[in-house]
Amino acid sequence: MAEFRIRRTALTVEEIFHEGGPAPETPRRRAAMLAIVSNPFAGRWVEDIQGAMEDLKPLGAMMSERLVEAMGGPDKVDAYGKGAIVGEGGEIEHGALWHVPGGYAMRGLVSPSKAIVPSAMKVGGLGARLDVPLGHVNAAYVRSHFDAMEVGLPDGPRAGEILFALVMAQGGRVHSRMGGLEAWDVTGEDGLR
Repeated sequence: MAEFRIRRTALTVEEIFHEGGPAPETPRRRAAMLAIVSNPFAGRWVEDIQGAMEDLKPLGAMMSERLVEAMGGPDKVDAYGKGAIVGEGGEIEHGALWHVPGGYAMRGLVSPSKAIVPSAMKVGGLGARLDVPLGHVNAAYVRSHFDAMEVGLPDGPRAGEILFALVMAQGGRVHSRMGGLEAWDVTGEDGLR
């Protein structure tokens, strides 16, 4: 069993009132939940790490629950994404451990959620930032929900740590007008349309 000890968490909620044009009827809300944890694989090569995804499931569940609460409930979430910044002592594959624990935890709380959870990861030093991609929860082709939220913390990840991130949003980009599939036309059958 791999141990990912939590050193720090942070929850950020932002409301977007306009992007220079007219204000929407309801401000767009985005929120990010971050956790800096120890990396049990830092500084050494470990061939079989896939089992550690199971060890991260409680962290994914806790972060998802806090994030949904910050958004005002699961019915207020229509976009999501996840990401990881691996400290210098680790490798990008350690960030990939977040796919199942982070993605499935959010999908389990936001229903329906047919679309894949967009993801980004990298290896970075202290204070590194990451643009976590967002996509519609039921249809990957909803252009209005293509977005990203920049995340990071000034004191991490340290060399032996990983910063895991989950991001949720309500509504598409303010002033979205690029056409394509609209959120109200989603059938939600295949995760694409």
